[in-house]
Amino acid sequence: MKAMILAAGRGERMRPLTDHCPKPLLAAGGKPLIVWHIERLRAAGITELVINHAHLGHRLEAALGDGHALGVRIAWSAEAEALETAGGIRQALALLGDAPFLVVNGDVFCDADFGALRQAATTLAAAGDLAHLLLVPNPTHHPGGDFALAAGRVREAGAARLTFSGLGAYHPALFAGLTLGEQAKLAPLLRAAMAAGRVSGARHDGRWIDVGTPERLAELDAALRAEVDAEEARRP
Repeated sequence: MKAMILAAGRGERMRPLTDHCPKPLLAAGGKPLIVWHIERLRAAGITELVINHAHLGHRLEAALGDGHALGVRIAWSAEAEALETAGGIRQALALLGDAPFLVVNGDVFCDADFGALRQAATTLAAAGDLAHLLLVPNPTHHPGGDFALAAGRVREAGAARLTFSGLGAYHPALFAGLTLGEQAKLAPLLRAAMAAGRVSGARHDGRWIDVGTPERLAELDAALRAEVDAEEARRP
């Protein structure tokens, strides 16, 4: 199975940090955000990766190369200008292939079970679903949430709305109607699939952070470094 890491965003809220560094290369806990994802994907047995880029994309390619040093193989999907989430995925379909795949937002930090997400992806076709979304409790900066989850199905409306984590599994057919090279958002596609009853989901109650501001990045960095220090202190 393949996975795509979305890394084409400009990161306006992270400026000035992103003026000279692509957002996924910003470091937390001693390593770039995107490397945390790559390591977790590799641990789940997913080593065929596609990464898109636009803003300062050459720096991403220079830092990660073909992925060999991290134990994975990376194919790059370059965008002249960011194509939004769905547009970027549509652009990369030729690299992703005909089977369901995982997608991870490059600007979040999450300790989700990628193995479970991989298993969910393998059942999409048999269930007739187009997507499987990982939802998380609403953070303080997004109290209204995005979608509702009930009995393993994701709906747009519901009493207890949760926030979409930016991690999901998708069937390529979800993007088949998009025009190659055009900007397109993911939400309208998901809402149409939800209305047709073709989106499953699960809730993640572990660590999840939308690293959208310098302050959140600093908080995450401090927390991860404290955990590393505590682990080293416990070693004999």
